[in-house]
Amino acid sequence: MYNTKEIRKNAFRITKVRGQTAMRIRVPGGHLDVKYLPLIQEIANVYGNGTVHLTSRQGFELPGIDMKKISEINKKIFPFLQMLNIGDENAENGYPAAGTRNVSACIGNKVCPFANYDTTSLALRIEQEIYPNDLHLKVAITGCPNDCIKAHMQDFGVICMTNPLYDESRCINCNACAENCRQKISGALYGESSVIKCHNELCIGCGECILKCPTAARTRSQKYYFKLLIMGRTGKKQPRLAKTFLEWASEDVIVQVIKNTYAYVEKYIDRNLPKEHIGYIFDRTGYEIFREMVLKDVKLDTETKVADSICFQAASDKT
Repeated sequence: MYNTKEIRKNAFRITKVRGQTAMRIRVPGGHLDVKYLPLIQEIANVYGNGTVHLTSRQGFELPGIDMKKISEINKKIFPFLQMLNIGDENAENGYPAAGTRNVSACIGNKVCPFANYDTTSLALRIEQEIYPNDLHLKVAITGCPNDCIKAHMQDFGVICMTNPLYDESRCINCNACAENCRQKISGALYGESSVIKCHNELCIGCGECILKCPTAARTRSQKYYFKLLIMGRTGKKQPRLAKTFLEWASEDVIVQVIKNTYAYVEKYIDRNLPKEHIGYIFDRTGYEIFREMVLKDVKLDTETKVADSICFQAASDKT
């Protein structure tokens, strides 16, 4: 007999085939040094069925593994623990938790011209702060509001922003930035008296005006900003898109708020249930309690905007 609870905590999946499991490998930010690939191949060939599944959370899943081999595999995967800065050189127990899901991210500004930040570095930082942990939370980071990582479908979705700097002396008033903003984005930019102005309340910090400017009159801000979306979810029961909690927040604020959420969940989770999604805890306690706990001891910048209220419509209220 196997302790399925311990197997799951050890980052192995309970599969439909009796006695078989699938091993999960965390890849924070979806970015992996190729030096780890031979080990993944070895485990898949020697212990699994020779295949690898790339998960929607950007990790690896190796199916077809005999449960009797779990302890043997755990001794081999120490390099993956080193990658996460957990365990020691004598570690033989494998992953210590599987609750908090792999922090996923789009490819970021190392590759994508639209991205406003290095999403991989932020994913790694958040991973270091929240893993290992047994609470089932999902975090994803996208480099711009195009949201390639589907941040709106996560417990915490981080959108990287920029506050474009405008050099009026370089502007030729071609209106390329304003026209693009009007047609494709929020209509924040507009021309007036041979200069381009901005309705700040409409700007979503995407930075597309920078890409459209032929004279570099607009550049990305030296300071980095982030939007934090909360309580999105998929699944069978009341799926929904996340809503904006913070805008124009710093990286430190984003990380601290996510960390603080664990204390909130620990305090209010229903222990009578085998598992309770954070979204249902939020719905039960209300926004005010959530906001008070996650912003505790968090120093907000003057530019940071906090949502006045967040309320999700219950399925029974929909018409």
